Amino acid sequence: MTTTITSADLPLERAYRWEKERASEIYLTQPMGGGVVRDWTWMQAMDEARRVAAWLKAQGWEPGSRVAIMSKNTAWWIMSDLAIWMAGYVSVPIYPNLVAETVRQILEHSETKLCIVGKLDDTKAMLPGIPPGMPCIATPLCEAKGFTSWDGIVETTRPLADSPTFPENALATIIYTSGTTGMPKGAMHSFAAFAHTAKALAGIINATVNERALSYLPLAHVAERCLIEGESLYAGFRLYFAESLDTFLADLQRARPTFFFSVPRLWVKFQQGVFAKMPPKKLDRLMSIPILGGIVKKKILKQLGLDSVRFAGTGAAPLPPEVMAWYRKLGLELLEGYGMTEQFAFATSSMPGRSRIGYVGEATPCCEVKLSETGEILTRGPAHMQGYFKEPETTRETMTDDGWLKTGDLGEFDDLKRLKIVGRAKEQFKTSKGKYVAPAPIEGKLSAFTKIEACMVSGVAFPQPFALAMLPAGMWEALKSGDARSEFTNELAAHLDRVNEELDPHERLDFVAVVAEQWTVESGFVTPTLKLKRNIVEKHYEPFFEKWAKARQPVVWHEG
Repeated sequence: MTTTITSADLPLERAYRWEKERASEIYLTQPMGGGVVRDWTWMQAMDEARRVAAWLKAQGWEPGSRVAIMSKNTAWWIMSDLAIWMAGYVSVPIYPNLVAETVRQILEHSETKLCIVGKLDDTKAMLPGIPPGMPCIATPLCEAKGFTSWDGIVETTRPLADSPTFPENALATIIYTSGTTGMPKGAMHSFAAFAHTAKALAGIINATVNERALSYLPLAHVAERCLIEGESLYAGFRLYFAESLDTFLADLQRARPTFFFSVPRLWVKFQQGVFAKMPPKKLDRLMSIPILGGIVKKKILKQLGLDSVRFAGTGAAPLPPEVMAWYRKLGLELLEGYGMTEQFAFATSSMPGRSRIGYVGEATPCCEVKLSETGEILTRGPAHMQGYFKEPETTRETMTDDGWLKTGDLGEFDDLKRLKIVGRAKEQFKTSKGKYVAPAPIEGKLSAFTKIEACMVSGVAFPQPFALAMLPAGMWEALKSGDARSEFTNELAAHLDRVNEELDPHERLDFVAVVAEQWTVESGFVTPTLKLKRNIVEKHYEPFFEKWAKARQPVVWHEG
């Protein structure tokens, strides 16, 4: 590890610095609906945060008390976090699309004193999760009624006059895991976690105050918290927010980010959007023509709002190598990273100019990475969690006595110490032949067929593994006709043959079942960060496994 921090690197101290040095520079840009956009300078954002901090502090709770933020990404999310910290409290982010039961679990487990409620996907579905009698603040764009008004607090409360600071090891936030199974666990992170990861990332991408970033992945997730909030506070650059899925492209074009991070499923969606306008073969032919190819590439990046990007990242799940190569052909060097909630999202990163497709990069300057005797990835560093909140036993099961985090992921290094994720220890399953299968690498190969949006390999107690595949929204209807479905089936079957040629005999897929349902957060099939809940998906489709296998077809269709 090479990063060292001082008190000047901590997030509150950085905010105070920009409040003075960049007082009149715009920090936050928020769409308000109807084409209206609102800006806050550093001074204005800090003034609102100081007023809410003074109001929170006046409630007289014990220092370190928890205050929740339940909202989609907005300017008020960032100001809420700053206000909670300045008041001497600990922030507890809650995803804006959870079911009420999970909301209640988190609020009660964290012993939250107050919940700041903002813009939500489904306000009526989430509000019953707030325990009766818990005080709440409603920020602008919140649809809930009867809560204390954020604007009312700002209008009637004098700003906090001093600039409180806290030790680097003081608890700043409790981030609950998105939970593919069971009750989410609360990872406790200090102010040092923000500082170490932000300083390390700033060194890798040479971040300056001139960067621009669009905040759209949930701030309740550690990746957005680290890479967007933490980095913007450290480097002092401008944040834009997305309004909705419908306006996302316009939001992206408004921001024209220089620094952009997305998850694989969205990178694939961007590519599919381009292919919907121009067939891949024709596009490849145009891009191969000198001069014209350069014009075409620039036009595509500009239409995506990515023409100013100088650092583009991906993580959270494997991105098919073919998709990665396609973006690089466009001139966008997508850099993969690897991290978990427990590591504050930043364990390894591909480095500009020395990345390798299929690998998640090298250990970051704030993290050590090694493999156990069984190939499990172990990490250690000053940005790692202090433990799980109120879960000492679970903490001891996850952390070794000398501070190494047992990730549960299996990995291998190349000769340059770049890490490759080869599977998830707990996701391995055994076929009826007694052979173990790691699904993730096979899913990575299968998902290179870009006409499917997501896939999952299964096959516990079956002779051979098989896969389930989900189509992009709307494609099922488009494939209703015999000719279109037949063509798709032939293409997918041919891709399946190519995948199987690269696999060991016991790993080869027996068939692919194309399913009609959309695997969404609302259906309960994926987490808020779009990770598959394997046990839920398997349980849903398990009654059909035998029927599919008996069909003896490389591709089967399941109407649902």
